[in-house]
Amino acid sequence: MAKTQKRYVCQECGRVAATYMGKCPQCNTFNSMVEEIVHDESSKKTKTVRGLTGRSVPRSIGDISSDSEDRIHLPIGEFARVLGGGIVPGSIVLIGGDPGIGKSTLMLQMTMEMAAKKRVLYVSGEESERQIKMRATRLANNAGTKNASPLPKDLLLVTETNLEVILNHINETKPELLIIDSIQTVYLSELDSSAGSVSQVRECSSQLRELAKSSGISVFIIGHVTKEGAIAGPRVLEHIVDTVLYLEGDRFQAYRLLRSVKNRFGATAEVGVFEMRQGGLIEVTNPSEAFLAERMVNAAGSAIAVTMEGTRPILVEVQGLTSPTQFGNARRTANGVDFNRLLLISAVLSRRAGFKLSEQDIFVNVVGGLQIDEPAADLAIAAAIASSWRDVSVKADAVLIGEIGLAGELRMPSQMPARLREASKLGFKTAIVPKALRKGEDYPKGIEIVEVRSVSEALDKALKKEDK
Repeated sequence: MAKTQKRYVCQECGRVAATYMGKCPQCNTFNSMVEEIVHDESSKKTKTVRGLTGRSVPRSIGDISSDSEDRIHLPIGEFARVLGGGIVPGSIVLIGGDPGIGKSTLMLQMTMEMAAKKRVLYVSGEESERQIKMRATRLANNAGTKNASPLPKDLLLVTETNLEVILNHINETKPELLIIDSIQTVYLSELDSSAGSVSQVRECSSQLRELAKSSGISVFIIGHVTKEGAIAGPRVLEHIVDTVLYLEGDRFQAYRLLRSVKNRFGATAEVGVFEMRQGGLIEVTNPSEAFLAERMVNAAGSAIAVTMEGTRPILVEVQGLTSPTQFGNARRTANGVDFNRLLLISAVLSRRAGFKLSEQDIFVNVVGGLQIDEPAADLAIAAAIASSWRDVSVKADAVLIGEIGLAGELRMPSQMPARLREASKLGFKTAIVPKALRKGEDYPKGIEIVEVRSVSEALDKALKKEDK
């Protein structure tokens, strides 16, 4: 008989302990240690040797053919952009997002597009085949897909959670594309832990990776997220896969952002923009125009920033509002920008630009539900706050690009020519940017470049002159 022993595994970070602890010493999470039964297999005479191919042989890098690595064309352009140009055969992709954000809808749309040319197996552990067909019919009837045939024959559906049975289905159907929805519902019967535990998620993902690398099947895994927004399960799950995508967005907004945070076959931090409609997720080919569609021109407290999402420049409207505080301490509220960055910009405006903001509540919002993390939007945030405080609008045809330093100086962000080309394409005539001290790529023509050195100088150029 094989010996058994107990161990306790943290469901957040995967730390293993011999005894139960109320607080994980690695991730400091309370009540996350779960008991697992471990079987000692050393007494068995034979062991199963696992590997990617079964017979690995070292070869010269020049003798290895790369023909099989040609990407599979993906008709959904925004999805293909985030993946780096298409689907790589034998790759494994993890897609995470909040519940109800549209992960299953996006994957069903993608499989309906791909099933016109490839054989697809959609494995669901959360919905029945009938439920998936109902959603597919709704998407097709509302023009959510481009297929002439709304229900392609090569799209195979199965509801199963046992990984051994799923692997048998794969051997029988031989698909070129595999969807697992979701990894937290899949389990291996040889493990005593429940589905969704650290050991189950790690082991099931490892076997799916071996399947992808050995057979050339492209695997897409849908993963749940925790309350903090991270993919549920150990961090090793993100190291196992080739690509990690997050589907983000405010549930009260129509726009969804598919963001790449890890990609072995393309650029990271790439973003695809979709709009949630009755027919599913519709790709937005020009997100800058969509984010500025409802902009109120010449309104005080509004400024246009140009942010880079991967290799794509996106113009967004930054709104600022100042109001005399009704309490002892002034409030700072940030929506779409980093809160600490807002504190820094407010302090620089008070100390270096002469704005008396100590008794003003400051609210900053990025229109469209977009989250801006890069410092290139600092100048637009400062202009929106200053515009609201002075009750003077920013020039309607101007964009503001620049990082703000603690001394009130402006610093040059990266990829400035690409930002300016996008602004010129959308009809903006003026760009207020930091003064270039090092020669780089020439700025595009068709847009007036106003170079400044400090925040005060930039605000003087950006804000309209008050009527005397």
